[in-house]
Amino acid sequence: MHVLIVKTSSMGDVLHTLPALTDAMQAIPDIRFDWVVEENFAQIPSWHPAVDKVLPVAIRRWRKHWFGSQQREERVLFKRGLQSRDYDVVIDAQGLIKSAALVTRLAKGVKHGQDSRSAREPFASWWYDKRHEINKQQHAVERTRELFAKSLGYEKPATQGDYAIASHFLATLPEDAHQYLVFLHATTRDNKHWPEAYWRELIELVQPTGLRIKLPWGAEHEHQRALRMAEGFGHVEVLPKLTLEQVAQQLAGARAVVSVDTGLSHLTAALDRPNITLFGPTDPGLIGGYGKNQHELRGENGTMQAISADKVMGKLQELL
Repeated sequence: MHVLIVKTSSMGDVLHTLPALTDAMQAIPDIRFDWVVEENFAQIPSWHPAVDKVLPVAIRRWRKHWFGSQQREERVLFKRGLQSRDYDVVIDAQGLIKSAALVTRLAKGVKHGQDSRSAREPFASWWYDKRHEINKQQHAVERTRELFAKSLGYEKPATQGDYAIASHFLATLPEDAHQYLVFLHATTRDNKHWPEAYWRELIELVQPTGLRIKLPWGAEHEHQRALRMAEGFGHVEVLPKLTLEQVAQQLAGARAVVSVDTGLSHLTAALDRPNITLFGPTDPGLIGGYGKNQHELRGENGTMQAISADKVMGKLQELL
């Protein structure tokens, strides 16, 4: 059986889809998947053993210049690649109008998705041949596992989902694996940031443990923040700019991770690394860390400033 998955973004949503593939692989031994995903996250599906082909799409980039000649040509090539195979099943796990109209509608195969009461955007269900009611009051990972089970005709396992990507990185762990911590300090919303002064206080509290601290970054302003956080500390390393796979390698080798609410926190969970995620205004309830040894600290008044460095260090010492 060959199945097409439409789950284009975001990083957390893409990662949250992986355990459903593992369920399907165990229930249907000969199943294989192709996966349509945003180009920035195209590395992630390739880490799962049940994925044959990744079909990168650039809806986010195309929208900026939809009628440009380059964008039109890229869309033609994408459609040609998408329609080069007849799939036994197409599963739209995105539940959005744009992905349903621009991707799912064009694919060849019986199209499955959430019904209008379950999808994030009810009108997306217009493009599905088979519509499934999915319980919204469960974690995003469990919702996707339920969708796959109903689409492919097996019982959803009662056990915790398995991302099945940690083993991909076992052969490429850093030489200093398990001798360092990773602090994920970058996120997109200002009110989800933990103050730099708090990070520096935590860095100082970690120093007596003998563990090093690694600081990854993506954009230049995140690089500058990392440099300010590391200033004056000999046990802190600001990493060079890395690809997503290289970041995953660093996370896979970490003794533990401290993170704000960001996609890389979900990647840490997918890699089965101990992780403390700091939440302020966002509710971790249905979208928080899912996996082994995932812990949450939430500001009592909904602000990141309410989480002290001492409190984080106390939880970190429990993990260590």
